[in-house]
Amino acid sequence: MTTALEELADRLRDFAAARDWEQFHTPKNLAMALAGEVGELLAELQWLTPEESARVMRDPEAAGRMRSELADVTVYLVRLADLLGVDLIEAAHAKLDEGERRYDAGTYRGSARKAPPLP
Repeated sequence: MTTALEELADRLRDFAAARDWEQFHTPKNLAMALAGEVGELLAELQWLTPEESARVMRDPEAAGRMRSELADVTVYLVRLADLLGVDLIEAAHAKLDEGERRYDAGTYRGSARKAPPLP
């Protein structure tokens, strides 16, 4: 069974191939494009208060821009992961498993302090 993320990766691969863009889709270029898109996402929130940022999706124009920037970030992230052979879902679960080991809920509940590295 193919997941939605795999379907998106397939579609992005086909999109790039149809335009002969694979030559430009190097890990470096995709990572740089991803960083640029994350910057554009940040720009949408930059001068908002924390309260305003929590309500950003209530404004239809701002919501449209947020969806667009989130889509751009997703596209470049999925394309980069596909090119590198990284299963994003598996990697995210592994990272969360590590976070659960490093930040036990009893010790870190309500705290933003950094945990020491795992041995």
